[in-house]
Amino acid sequence: MKAVGWILIAIGILMIIIKGVSIPKKENIIDAGPIQVNKTEHKWYGWPTYAGGIIAIVGVALVATAKKKS
Repeated sequence: MKAVGWILIAIGILMIIIKGVSIPKKENIIDAGPIQVNKTEHKWYGWPTYAGGIIAIVGVALVATAKKKS
């Protein structure tokens, strides 16, 4: 559980720093034989800053409550 906690902390910090991602999507508008018209549209996927904070706090809780191996 300790490793999962550290991973959640890292993901939470990255989500706080990076507000979202933009993914390009290529569409074929016209396909008339040898003539093609393409359009590239960027789709923005964002998340709220507090979501990264919540994930980081859950990660800290997992690390803090993980039992030591004997």
